[in-house]
Amino acid sequence: MNEKPSIQRNSILLPEPTLRRLPWYLAYLSTKNSDEQYISTTKMAGELHVDPSQIAKDLSFLGIRGKTRIGYEISTLVDTLRNFLGFAKRHNAVIVGVGSLGAALIADSGLQHYGLNIVAGIDTNPSLIGSDICGVRIFSPDNLPQLVEKLGIVIGIVTVPVESAQQVANAISQSGIRALWNFTPTRIRVPEGVVVTNTSIYSHLAVMYNRLSSLDL
Repeated sequence: MNEKPSIQRNSILLPEPTLRRLPWYLAYLSTKNSDEQYISTTKMAGELHVDPSQIAKDLSFLGIRGKTRIGYEISTLVDTLRNFLGFAKRHNAVIVGVGSLGAALIADSGLQHYGLNIVAGIDTNPSLIGSDICGVRIFSPDNLPQLVEKLGIVIGIVTVPVESAQQVANAISQSGIRALWNFTPTRIRVPEGVVVTNTSIYSHLAVMYNRLSSLDL
């Protein structure tokens, strides 16, 4: 199943480009000093290189409006963005494939600030099963259905070799998990009603290499 071009949250259907920009705004606003109470779209636009009208349109999905000649109250905007994006809510997740990438994600405590709570790892390597990484226990694949039910897992993170990606996606979907974060360089297929987000490090590398080579032309 292909990724949907827009995302549903709080009964609002967002265009995906808007949803991808909102975290930029949140990250930027989070750097503001506590003595700054308000901010305008013009100031945000100058820092983020996004048209002011686009920022205003994106923020309109949040249901709040800035004050004329004053702008948006920063603290309110930050809280509203965090709640709207789901960052303020706890989402339990399991990582399937605890190699170098999977282990690094488990060790990244910063993900918890964005609502991602990794509660278990899955791997076929006997030397990893039963061990802990930063307090997260690693289990065998046979334990996945029980872990999903016991720990309230709603997200499966796929960090396995590409040749195992589809098989793992099938197992995750069958366990009752409704969302997959796919780090493999292949587009996995899932049943209707399961959300997939693809994050391909290799695709981003390809774009960077292409732009880099053009500088030498």
